[in-house]
Amino acid sequence: MIERTPLIRLALIAIAAAALSACASIPAPLAGDFAPFQPDQATERSVGAEVRWGGIIVDTRPGRSETCFEILARDLDRELRPLHGDISHGRFLACREGFRDPAVFTAGRDITVIGRLQGFVDDEIGEYVYRYPRLAAEVMYLWPARPDIIYAHGPYPRRMGWPYYDPWWYYGPPRSRVSGSVVIIR
Repeated sequence: MIERTPLIRLALIAIAAAALSACASIPAPLAGDFAPFQPDQATERSVGAEVRWGGIIVDTRPGRSETCFEILARDLDRELRPLHGDISHGRFLACREGFRDPAVFTAGRDITVIGRLQGFVDDEIGEYVYRYPRLAAEVMYLWPARPDIIYAHGPYPRRMGWPYYDPWWYYGPPRSRVSGSVVIIR
């Protein structure tokens, strides 16, 4: 009789390896423990805290010696990429020494930032005076653009009696392909 114990162990190891490789991974520059509050919860007492916030770039403002990014704060998913939707945690400014090109850091791009909360800056959004938390950015992780998902229909029309089932639906190829990301680390 063949010994099955080593085969079973090998199969379990292969299954475990496949399951672990399917898990989402955090980009190395974003790893670590940070203060657990969002920009809309920041107070004077939280100045000096190191935070990891993310969101969508609203505006890129190059200055003489630094570039500041106005970011609409969002919750982060398990990969630390900003989630899309209607829930926001306010806005914040992430500033970094040097010039960052607004053609690369365009409005609507996802970004995750690690930095130290320096204080607050009052500025206007329209006619409203808004108080922005201001970060001294140490890491800026600009995520690749999300591909558009195209739903395509297979070669056969839907049959009568199956209005909600069609075995030929599938995800089509993305309209644009973007690879890589921009990471700026001190």
